[in-house]
Amino acid sequence: MSNALPIRIGFLLLAVAPILFWMLLGVSWAQQAPVGVPPEKAQQFLGLLSDPEVRTWLEGKIPSAAAEPPAASPADTISSWEAAIRDRIGGLLGAVPRIPEELASGAAVVSRDVNSGRPGLVVSILAVLIAAGLGAEWLIRRVFARARKSGTIEEAGQEILSEVAALLTFALASIGSFLVFEWPPLLRKIILTLLVALIVFRAVRAISKFLFAVSGSNGIADQPMSALASDAAPRFWLWRISLVAGFLLFGWAIVSLMPELGFSIEVVRLTAFLVGLGILATAVEVVWRRPDKPASLVVKSLLTLYLVVLWSAWVMGLLGVLWLGIYSLLLPALVRGVGDVAQALATRAQRTGAPGIVLGVLIVRGARAAVIAAAVAWLAYIWRIRAAALAGSEPGAIVIPGLLNGIIALLVADLLWQMSKALIAYRMGLGPKDGSNADELARSGRLRTLLPIFRNVLAVFIGAVTVLTILSGLGVQIAPLIAGAGIFGVAIGFGSQTLVKDVLSGVFYMLDDAFRVGEYIQSGSYKGTVESFSLRSVRLRHHRGPIFTVPFGELGAVQNMSRDWVIDKMTLNVTYDADVDLARKLIKKVGQELAADPEFAADTIEPLKMQGVDSFGDFAIVLRMKLMTKPGAQFTMKRRAFMMIKKAFDENGIRIAVPTVHVSGGSDNAAAAQQALNMSKAAELAAKAPVAP
Repeated sequence: MSNALPIRIGFLLLAVAPILFWMLLGVSWAQQAPVGVPPEKAQQFLGLLSDPEVRTWLEGKIPSAAAEPPAASPADTISSWEAAIRDRIGGLLGAVPRIPEELASGAAVVSRDVNSGRPGLVVSILAVLIAAGLGAEWLIRRVFARARKSGTIEEAGQEILSEVAALLTFALASIGSFLVFEWPPLLRKIILTLLVALIVFRAVRAISKFLFAVSGSNGIADQPMSALASDAAPRFWLWRISLVAGFLLFGWAIVSLMPELGFSIEVVRLTAFLVGLGILATAVEVVWRRPDKPASLVVKSLLTLYLVVLWSAWVMGLLGVLWLGIYSLLLPALVRGVGDVAQALATRAQRTGAPGIVLGVLIVRGARAAVIAAAVAWLAYIWRIRAAALAGSEPGAIVIPGLLNGIIALLVADLLWQMSKALIAYRMGLGPKDGSNADELARSGRLRTLLPIFRNVLAVFIGAVTVLTILSGLGVQIAPLIAGAGIFGVAIGFGSQTLVKDVLSGVFYMLDDAFRVGEYIQSGSYKGTVESFSLRSVRLRHHRGPIFTVPFGELGAVQNMSRDWVIDKMTLNVTYDADVDLARKLIKKVGQELAADPEFAADTIEPLKMQGVDSFGDFAIVLRMKLMTKPGAQFTMKRRAFMMIKKAFDENGIRIAVPTVHVSGGSDNAAAAQQALNMSKAAELAAKAPVAP
């Protein structure tokens, strides 16, 4: 098993535990706060408010809006924070001497209202309930074992089903056995709270084992969860996760039950901080002994100090500092760990094609986005409660939730963009299959041409919508922005007509399927192979190397030389004494040999043949030939055909005609005239010959 993924999974589970612990404690303390007043007192208060004399007296005591006190200065704010921290620490220290007294009082409540004078009643009931749950769990495990032996249950995932069924059976048997009977209210609450803590503790261990099994290299069927004890890294993390889960769940159970036993809020907080010390000690031990690449002594010391500072901020009530510190430390690890687990699950899904691409992006990116969204939602919950204290003004109370909503909008936009980009890349990577017909090749080329443009347009659209959504969440009126953007767009259209012309021309070129990536085109003086597009121009690679970047508005009529087929017309001069019929047969034979050649067979549509005598020239009979091939193959085949025709004519006594000139006045003048004439003819033939891309 690879060590990297189990380490990240363990760190992920270990990182979630303190966050859940502080969340549960926060809920517990919120429930402990005194709420409401007796109904008779509420009726008296409403009656006093309805008295006109009392109402007049209150209006005189309430200061006017104009006399609002000035906003507190930063120094006053810091002083108030210091006073609050001092009061909190003083209250905690003042509660220390009361601990023995409150312990004795709580023990008396347990003896009187819980145990009913029978010591050990709670422990005995818990032992019986756990035994009943374990017995039912043993029976269900035997049923699953027999089903596996008989082949009723498939091997893949059988251990997961067994664990889930066993845990549910334990929970139903233990809690159901307790709820069958009538119990005193306090005893019922204590037993149920401890049972829930035990069941959740077992669920955490089962989930941890499952994640470690998923991270293995063999798979769940080949890597049973019971075999994890033989691996060092999973064993290390499983023990630390179990320890933190024990502190978290049973500490939460104890802290939530203490107010029912008469403990004061300060003593309850001291108990919670002591449980937090256990989690802190486990985290420090992980920093120093984690089975990862060893860190330096300075890094370990700084991380230890950082954890101690976070625990101290919790004790002092600096929740803003606490949560910022927790997120800065754990959020990157959480995102990486969740991403690795999601990637492992997506890999095991073994989906292919477009559904597999969408599923993979949803699992991996969606899991990471869910972690960040959960963190943002918790911050939004905290700041919604303390908006006035944190922001200090109504605009601040709007901006802070707006920023959090903006993060959610960015996560959604990132998920949509990653999914779209992956699908487009997958579609562009699907090349035409062997033996594809012309329609399939044309469709593939057109998609490879249009998809990059669509991807760019989609990116701009997603970015614009995301920015507008964030601005709207921050309280900015986006309707004027949209209207202003429209007016600005009209002004840009009038001021840059050439740009608009280029963009619109490119759109219509794409709609008309005038050319695609990889095709050789010519427009005016521009010609070359289409390499890429932008919104306003096309990039052409000339066959000699230079690159033309041509705006769409300047292309005009486009000559596409790479579509369907091409016919190459050729002429050949033979002397007047040549056997034309023999020349036709030889040319036909050369065409058949070229069509049978493996090098040219796939590109030949119609073989080379002679169409007949084109004209009678001054010095030769002009023969006309025709060759029909796939685009781009005619140049190589033409050169090979001329070589074979020359050889066949030589072997059969057919001569290629050349112009001759008789000049009187000496051999030197005749030789010079002949050379000049040959050079002129060669230049004329070179000018008429087509250029190969």
